[in-house]
Amino acid sequence: MQKKFHFRNVIILVIVSFYITSIYAGSPHPKTLKKPKNIIFLIGDGMGTAQIYAALTIQKDKLNIAKFKVVGFHKTYSANDFITDSAAGATAFSTGNKTKNGYLAVDTNKKVLPTILELAEEKGLSTGLVASCAITHATPAAFIAHESSRDNYEDIAPWFLKTDIDVFIGGGKKYFENRTDKRNLSDSLRKRNYQIIYNLDDLYTITKDKVAGLLYNNHPPSILEGRGKMLEKSSTKAISILEKNKKGFFMMIEGSQIDWACHSNAEDTLISEMIDFDNVVGMVLEYAKKNGETLVVVTGDHETGGYTLPNNNIKDGKLKGKFSTANHTAVMVPVFAYGPGAEEFMGFMENTDIFFKFRKLLLGY
Repeated sequence: MQKKFHFRNVIILVIVSFYITSIYAGSPHPKTLKKPKNIIFLIGDGMGTAQIYAALTIQKDKLNIAKFKVVGFHKTYSANDFITDSAAGATAFSTGNKTKNGYLAVDTNKKVLPTILELAEEKGLSTGLVASCAITHATPAAFIAHESSRDNYEDIAPWFLKTDIDVFIGGGKKYFENRTDKRNLSDSLRKRNYQIIYNLDDLYTITKDKVAGLLYNNHPPSILEGRGKMLEKSSTKAISILEKNKKGFFMMIEGSQIDWACHSNAEDTLISEMIDFDNVVGMVLEYAKKNGETLVVVTGDHETGGYTLPNNNIKDGKLKGKFSTANHTAVMVPVFAYGPGAEEFMGFMENTDIFFKFRKLLLGY
């Protein structure tokens, strides 16, 4: 009788331990895994752990990114270099393939690779891209264009006419309207029923469900130069359009200028761009909590600047960091996830794994 009682207690302890572990990890049993209807993918270009911790220090331990309970790391190297660039890094996210630095959604032999955005469109989901750079720049371009040079902005722009993307907002107007080949791609977009907007005030005049936001001739200014809440307002509006699709949506949002600040070793600019990006993360998290069907994933494509944080005080919100380079580095980058399927993003992974996790969760294969 005593042995049976002891055995039963062991079984109960095992079951309780499994249950507690599952709750702590945020992981339901695989058979009951709920898949997301929507995915919002936020990329802080050049954002590593030090950049995040710098913003956390300045904000006195209050940061939206710090609210995530599911955290992992991805390895950033490209097909031809231990240190990736943004084109190869974003291509890994968008296609599940390592490629050469400078390549956009093509493999090392320049063969076209389908992107998660294009696959979502084929399944009838809505799609969107929002960035605080020209929309033809490396990271957003890797989700929609197939080119062997990230620098050919005029060659990248026509790809927005080849994929039925619903909303894209950023800079880069001149690559659509003031082209060397004299084509006006905005006219072509209008014929495809896009509403073209040219400034933030136009966000409040949108009447169509297909929107091309060309808010700046080239790149937007930095936060310190007066960009304001462009990224947050544009992302909020894009979500309100995309969520009308009952099948769901995929959206990528990039905080582009974190990277540029680190290339310049400009700490004040870095902090302002990090806080701006974190505000967008906070908005998206609130949306996901209310919506209940949205997976949110936040990461960087690589770290920039070799940034370190000696002798700071998080209680005082004071900061003085150091940069060791003006270029990218090869360190692993954190991945944060919230919502249905978030547990898939725990632990170490390749940057290419993010594509396959997205495809499985959103598209079912």
